[in-house]
Amino acid sequence: MNNNMQQIVLASGNAGKLREFAQMLAAFHLDVVPQSQFNVPEVAETGLSFVENALIKARNAAQHTGLPAMSDDSGIEIDALKGAPGIYSARFAGAQATDAQNNALLLEKLTSVPDDKRTARYHCVIVYMRHAQDSMPIICQGTWEGRILHEAHGSNGFGYDPFFYVPTHDCTSAELTPEVKNNLSHRGQALRALQAVLAQ
Repeated sequence: MNNNMQQIVLASGNAGKLREFAQMLAAFHLDVVPQSQFNVPEVAETGLSFVENALIKARNAAQHTGLPAMSDDSGIEIDALKGAPGIYSARFAGAQATDAQNNALLLEKLTSVPDDKRTARYHCVIVYMRHAQDSMPIICQGTWEGRILHEAHGSNGFGYDPFFYVPTHDCTSAELTPEVKNNLSHRGQALRALQAVLAQ
């Protein structure tokens, strides 16, 4: 590791998220390391909002490592499902659900919903804590509007990306290059907001 790089723990084991965070924060001399490298135990996401869950995860990682920690809590909100799966996006089909299982359940629930009613948005909240007792953590957020398709397209991305249609680019999130996705996505927006704060 470059001596000028400061380690920051990412309170996630998601390889896709780690890649996106590392790419976007490298310019700030932040070496983003997954909490699994420190054997940080998973913490129960007992919050009822993205903000609460992100705070719980970041504080847990900071407590166990003694390092600054960052967490994101993100998910997809489907209007026809009254905002579901929301904070339960990663475990929509069950605690250990795979992306394929979550997507299958989503499509099942949207079977009779017409195209114009399949509007959706990704939300992302990022929390940055300097230490576990940080009483003023940095909280940034982003939202990305789209629509849910009937079938998967593309192999980039993860989660619901193959079904999330992006009107501005006439393709799914999974068909975008990582660079374009980072520019548009909910996580990209939240990370840029974080970059702006870190640059002050």
